[in-house]
Amino acid sequence: MRQLHPLRLQYELLSDLNPLMAPIADLAVSVEEERHPAAENNPFVALEQIASRQIVAGLDAWRDAIEAMSEATFLAVYGSPFLQAAVGIDPASDKPHRRASKTALHAQVLKARIEELKAAMNRGGLHEGMARSLLYVAMASGAADERGFAAIRRMRRSEGGMPKMTLAEFKALIRDQFLMLVIDEQAAVDAIPRLLPADEEERRRALSALQGVVSARGALSGKAEERWQNIVGLFNVSEAPPAAPLAPVAEPAAAESPSASPRPIKAIRRVK
Repeated sequence: MRQLHPLRLQYELLSDLNPLMAPIADLAVSVEEERHPAAENNPFVALEQIASRQIVAGLDAWRDAIEAMSEATFLAVYGSPFLQAAVGIDPASDKPHRRASKTALHAQVLKARIEELKAAMNRGGLHEGMARSLLYVAMASGAADERGFAAIRRMRRSEGGMPKMTLAEFKALIRDQFLMLVIDEQAAVDAIPRLLPADEEERRRALSALQGVVSARGALSGKAEERWQNIVGLFNVSEAPPAAPLAPVAEPAAAESPSASPRPIKAIRRVK
């Protein structure tokens, strides 16, 4: 009776303990030895392909139907003449839509924010100096690109000369330094030396870490190289440190190719 308990039976019913399963081991060995790819004219292969195409077509049809229904619902609700008349929209009018007006309060808040950022250009320390230097070099193309974003991400991972910060603190730091460069780039760059420590060795270590960040994706060229040389001069070290690229981030091992042949399952018979 103990062997018929459901918790035992579910594991032993299809195991070698069941005498009725003994032929399965021999059958598994035979199947393994006689395995071979199915012929192209095999009717089951054709049936498999037909079923696969039908599944794909069914999913595509479901997607198209859902999207068409969503579009029809949106147009029926927001394209209703009654609703458009209620909110003051004339579909026949060729005048551009009215934009939200900027109030005096908005202009006052914006002006106060600009003045706050200008006043903060000379305040800060190594964090602000390195972030502003990196953004200044990354903005050489006049727009944010993939390389600039990658350099900023590497800067947060770097520990040399850049103590660890929380993600929220780092985002606030980058945002403020970027806005300072947008408001008055020359004044923001000229203020970098006042943010750096007085110790030359500490400035050299910070410059080395910064150089490793900006050169991790390859040598700089053009305007970016000119800006980097300007930053090196602002750090005012007797000898510029050699580039020290950051250690590459370990990537997860690639998964096995799905096309790889499966490993055969060995049939094991219990020896009594």
